[in-house]
Amino acid sequence: MSDLPIHLRKGSIVGTVKAVLWGFLGVRRQADYQKDIASLNPIHIIVVGVVMALLFVGGLIALVNWVVR
Repeated sequence: MSDLPIHLRKGSIVGTVKAVLWGFLGVRRQADYQKDIASLNPIHIIVVGVVMALLFVGGLIALVNWVVR
């Protein structure tokens, strides 16, 4: 695990998005999970997760409206 405090971790936005997408799928190698835990900022993961969940729900709503019309 990293010795850096949580608020000083500097993970890339691409790495954060990839970690959240793997989390949505529910599959992740243990080594990659441990690397993410050590390098990514938990606040960034939460923000990206909420945004992606809202985009997913919005996409489903748009798809249903498109099919119904």
